[in-house]
Amino acid sequence: MGRGKFKGKPTGRRHFSTPEEMLAGSSTRPRSFKKEQAEAEEEETSDVQSEEESEDESEKVKGPQSVIQIENPNLAKPKNLKARDVDIEKTTELSRREREEIEKQRAHERYMRLQEQGKTEQAKKDLERLALIRQQRAEAAKKREEEKAAKEQKKMEARK
Repeated sequence: MGRGKFKGKPTGRRHFSTPEEMLAGSSTRPRSFKKEQAEAEEEETSDVQSEEESEDESEKVKGPQSVIQIENPNLAKPKNLKARDVDIEKTTELSRREREEIEKQRAHERYMRLQEQGKTEQAKKDLERLALIRQQRAEAAKKREEEKAAKEQKKMEARK
């Protein structure tokens, strides 16, 4: 089997286990791998159990924080609220950006409603322009009809 243009170093060859070797357990990976994997799984299950226990107890403070009580306004503590503890009637205050965004959307909607009704200056200008264009098109159509009628009349006179 060709290896392409570059040949690998003899020390850097890789060996991949085939699915049959893995099932048979005769792969060349270290035997300690299974032990390490089992230990990792045990640690994960014990971590989950310890997290549940630590939720019940008050938070343990590490380092100098146990001696000095500091209120850091930038430190956001995660708030884990349960569904039964949520207050439905409580309204949250919006930030300045959110309020401005909502006001901007409402103003735009109001403007668009007035625009549809033709009450804004822009809408009035547009309607005037539209009326002028319609009038010009009607005049052009009328002129074309007259020219067409005149051509037909000339043809009729020429045939006679």
